[in-house]
Amino acid sequence: MRILIADDDPIWRRMIESMLAQLGEEVVAARDGTEAWGILQKEDRPSLAILDWMMPGMDGVEICRRLRAGSDGPYVYILLLTVKDHRTDIIQGFEAGADDYIRKPFDPDELRARLRAAARVMNLQQALLTAQHELQVQATRDSLTGLWNRRAILEILDRELARCRREGAPAGVLLADVDHFKAINDNYGHGGGDAVLRQLSERMQASVRSYDSVGRYGGEEMLFVLPSCDAENALRSAERIRLGANSSPCLVDSVGVTATLSIGVVSTSQHDSAGAADLIQAADAALYRAKRLGRNRVELADPAELPEPTSTPGEAASPHGSAAAPEGS
Repeated sequence: MRILIADDDPIWRRMIESMLAQLGEEVVAARDGTEAWGILQKEDRPSLAILDWMMPGMDGVEICRRLRAGSDGPYVYILLLTVKDHRTDIIQGFEAGADDYIRKPFDPDELRARLRAAARVMNLQQALLTAQHELQVQATRDSLTGLWNRRAILEILDRELARCRREGAPAGVLLADVDHFKAINDNYGHGGGDAVLRQLSERMQASVRSYDSVGRYGGEEMLFVLPSCDAENALRSAERIRLGANSSPCLVDSVGVTATLSIGVVSTSQHDSAGAADLIQAADAALYRAKRLGRNRVELADPAELPEPTSTPGEAASPHGSAAAPEGS
């Protein structure tokens, strides 16, 4: 563990530092409460703090209160050092947010035991945070491709459209579909089709900016949300994505499989009041046109095809809402 020891008494501070160093812990020392508080405000703050109750600048109890009042950053386990032994004082320390306390003077074995107890608590907390993160991933990510799932990418689209309206900036929306995907499944099985989708998804993600979003909209369709993209820039991005996807064959059991994308493109710069469902419908119509004109190409939505805005936040069109793609897509 990385441990902060804050004590204005240099003898006690050096003694505890020496004990912790012998246990193999990384130690950060502070000479008073103000210095300790500054260390605890850093991004790489220690996970455990041993704070003297009475210090100049800010005492240990006040540091506890301030730390618990904030919600940012990982949890810090706090062990108070004190000469106080009155019941009301100990209750005060716990109510301020301390996790444990130890009275001065203390036995080294007691300190080690309390550190072991702290480690158990922090390991438990880390396990809970890991489980929480995994649940969040399961709720928002597509299990096959690792891209945003349908619900998440539509929520991102709604948020981005709302931001664009506030700031007066454009946003691009792309709908991409893997060409002849049925034939890939027929020739290489669904496992082979899954392998192709995974590899194409990696290439699509690598072809966009860090703040662009890519989600699996349905089957072999992917929805892209591109902030600050007018029609021209959205077209340029779509072409980059298309070229990146078929830059080399996908591998299925060491066999190269050629896979290409058809992409429909629309931007709010063409119709700044269009809602999410309207934009997806327009991108879908452009995608259908790309399929009809030979596939492996990018087509921009015709502004005349954009319907009068009727969608509300949270609405979304179903796949191929404006037209059905040719058989075999």
